[in-house]
Amino acid sequence: MQSNIVNSSPDVMGGTSVFSGTRVPIQTLLDYLEAGETIDDFLKGFPSVTREQVIAFLEEAKRRMTA
Repeated sequence: MQSNIVNSSPDVMGGTSVFSGTRVPIQTLLDYLEAGETIDDFLKGFPSVTREQVIAFLEEAKRRMTA
């Protein structure tokens, strides 16, 4: 995953993959989407994450899954 989208550091959330510049785990977005919530719902709950970060993450995940 591109470093400007996702970050993982032992000093932030014990090394959990988070959106860069935040403490919001990527897994939280996936949990929201799995539960049928929208990207807007996620962004309302986690304003430190930008729509651009979410879209970039999803595009990269799609690219990797369809490669």
